[in-house]
Amino acid sequence: MELSSLTQTNISLPFITATADGPKHIEATLTRAKFEELCSDLLDRVRTPVDNALRDAKLSFKDIDEVILVGGSTRIPAIQDLVKKMTGKDPNVTVNPDEVVALGAAVQVS
Repeated sequence: MELSSLTQTNISLPFITATADGPKHIEATLTRAKFEELCSDLLDRVRTPVDNALRDAKLSFKDIDEVILVGGSTRIPAIQDLVKKMTGKDPNVTVNPDEVVALGAAVQVS
């Protein structure tokens, strides 16, 4: 989560396991660039459902006035950049992506 607003974060997992030598800890630094590299295949897979949804709706990107990102993973800057590249529009990030999902679920239930 920190990498959504920072370019690197420290990972500290004390006592992650133990061996005969004693407890083992993990201390590492993860950069946003490395995180995006690790997630690159997932980022590539985002394109297909977006393209499918537009095709099923018989719409194109030029028909879209605004893109509102929902769900926690849309906080990832690489996702926001991908949406901008695909649509040519800055995504709307003024809503809480988790609350929008919950609200949508509540609307469907009622």
